[in-house]
Amino acid sequence: MDSKTKRPAGIGLAEVMLLLVAAVWGGSYAVAKQATQQLPVLEFIALRFGLTFLVLLPALKPLFGVGWQRGLAVGGLLGANLLAIFVCETFGVSLTTASNAAFLISLCVALTPFVEWWLLGQRPAPRMFRAAGLSALGAAMLSATSPAELSVGWGDGLMVIAAFLRAVMVCMTRRLAGHHAMPALTLTAVQSGVMALGAGALALVAAPAGGAWHVPPATASFWWGMAYLVLLCTVFAFFAQNHAASRSSPSRVSLLMGSEPVFGALIAACGFGERIGPWGWAGGLLIVCAAWWVTMPARETPGRVVAGDAA
Repeated sequence: MDSKTKRPAGIGLAEVMLLLVAAVWGGSYAVAKQATQQLPVLEFIALRFGLTFLVLLPALKPLFGVGWQRGLAVGGLLGANLLAIFVCETFGVSLTTASNAAFLISLCVALTPFVEWWLLGQRPAPRMFRAAGLSALGAAMLSATSPAELSVGWGDGLMVIAAFLRAVMVCMTRRLAGHHAMPALTLTAVQSGVMALGAGALALVAAPAGGAWHVPPATASFWWGMAYLVLLCTVFAFFAQNHAASRSSPSRVSLLMGSEPVFGALIAACGFGERIGPWGWAGGLLIVCAAWWVTMPARETPGRVVAGDAA
């Protein structure tokens, strides 16, 4: 790899932003679960991303410059992929246990190096595979007190599909980064619009004959939760992910995002009084170690890179 194009392996702004996203998303599960108990899943997704699109309307200005067709096509493709992820995740969580969901969605970390190799034709460095395996093992330990607690069902299948689509999303964002000149926030706005329209269309198709849309509840808790999901979990998180994905390898992005279950466990334990045993905390430590390991500077020998970013 030419030294002019080589990306640094240390911790920079992109990595810090990804860790903040992981922390924000770690606290989103309880909020989203409470909201979907008050509004059907597809209508909830349409409302969440419709509001996000409205918030980001000013960010669409760059879209109307030269090359807007290509930018819109990229945003539409990534938005459709993101919609599929959210539909699978949201329905999957409702059909499986929380521990299974946490483990299975974290498989994205283990799947990304292989998807990166498949889609980008770039074989990640050996330590990426080792760190991915370590992160997957940690996620399993974090989400279950024993292997016997893991089971397979429809919800589990949906979570596996969501994990695979997350890996594809990271790699596609990286691959398409050079095919448009849109700022990360503009790309987020386009994705949000596509997701709102897509979820709304799916809700209409799935609604029974003569069925009407539900009116969102007027409770303060619902709208405070929606504000958290829109402003932090969507606007900030997707902007940060789009920003980082175009500046770091897909495997590094997914491994850092793989710390999300740890933050979720901390918030659950400190904020909601959930008890996590030593086995779970040990698994969380493995995930943190994997994320730390992949951000360490690469060691080189003359003529080739032996560790770190090979993408």
